[in-house]
Amino acid sequence: MYKYTLCFLKRKDEILMLNRDFAPVQGLWNGIGGKMKEGETPLDCIIREIDEETGISIKPEEVTFKGIITWETDLGYQDGLYVFLADIPSATHYETPQKTAEGILDWKKISWLLAPGQLGAGEMIPHYLLNVLNCREPLKHVCILQDKKLISYEFTHLS
Repeated sequence: MYKYTLCFLKRKDEILMLNRDFAPVQGLWNGIGGKMKEGETPLDCIIREIDEETGISIKPEEVTFKGIITWETDLGYQDGLYVFLADIPSATHYETPQKTAEGILDWKKISWLLAPGQLGAGEMIPHYLLNVLNCREPLKHVCILQDKKLISYEFTHLS
């Protein structure tokens, strides 16, 4: 069992991203999420984190489990998280940029997040984001990092 969750809140062709003020991924755009509390399920955690970090109240049926993302470093560190997707209605107005206790929230175009050479988001995001957005079944995303650089990305169906 992993101890972290991550959610991409999608509205039309944009995703609400957080430029984090703190480690990990300090200074980079990432989805919304955080660490599970004792006794919390991944779904409970992501609903709480979305509310805490954005003020947006999401119901469990509005969030889709999209799989897990794991990573391993050349220093032997291994971890992972549960990844979710929430479609926000097109008419929803959520003003950004917005400074919060965690960092800056802003809507980012999906095309920008996936653009080759884009350095503003976490390095793994352009590799797995399309699968999170488009695959119906949950996937296991496996990322290998060396010297803080992604050197390998693979995915399989989560069984």
